[in-house]
Amino acid sequence: MLAAGILGETYDSLKRVEEEGAGALVTKSIGPEPNPGYPGPITVEVRGGFLNAVGLANPGFEAFGMEMGGRMRDGPFEVPVLASIYGACASDFMNILGGLEDIVDGFELNLSCPHSEKFGLAVGSDPELVGEIVRECRKITGKPLVAKLSPNVNSIESIAVAAEEGGADAICAINTVGPGMAIEVESRRPVLSNGRGGLSGPCIKPIAVRCVYDIYEAVEIPVIGVGGIADALDAVELMEAGATWVQLGTALYLGRLSLFREIAEGLEEFLETHGMTHGELVGSAHPG
Repeated sequence: MLAAGILGETYDSLKRVEEEGAGALVTKSIGPEPNPGYPGPITVEVRGGFLNAVGLANPGFEAFGMEMGGRMRDGPFEVPVLASIYGACASDFMNILGGLEDIVDGFELNLSCPHSEKFGLAVGSDPELVGEIVRECRKITGKPLVAKLSPNVNSIESIAVAAEEGGADAICAINTVGPGMAIEVESRRPVLSNGRGGLSGPCIKPIAVRCVYDIYEAVEIPVIGVGGIADALDAVELMEAGATWVQLGTALYLGRLSLFREIAEGLEEFLETHGMTHGELVGSAHPG
């Protein structure tokens, strides 16, 4: 799957990713109102990954819905499209969901942005609020609801359980780690305009593996693994930890869109070599 935040802002970019072999698409996070985000610089490469503080820049759900709805007449998508949506409260999520209901195939609830106080961990670190948001969204849609969670909490399992009890169909883990910071040593100033940003890339994969492993033990619904995947064996590792599906994000920024096909082919080869099915691979690192 395409992870939220990478090449998911327009119809054309999503179509391009679909043509490269993605099995499902997640849009950039869309909010209740247009949001310019933070001024540049908004990304910086660090050893082992990237820091980013985009600030949830987006055109708002009404403009996004009009653009996507109009362009989809040019040709519908052949794979599922999930809208990543964010808000400060349940009513925000419900308004956006209602506005995009007829355009997308499901929703990924972004409950985990690490560099937005109002829309990030203030929402996603409270199991009761997470459960309420999912529960209220569940009342108004029968389409798939995925809760995307942050590793920057005391117990990601308790958040996952709250989302499951609220009616989520799947858990996505993880969002970026942090926030972290990079300083330009000559000017002695933070590189990012926001100062702090979320860490992604290969360096966070061990955290993603641990979170997926723990969530798999705690819930019955499927887990989507994301964080540091750059090749087929990374995807295998996340699946052995408990992920049914995986998402690609930073690897596309660093590499190439052909990774979707390369990883799919690598997974198939791994399963054939080991005489396993996909179902047997998922969660196989767990005792018993």
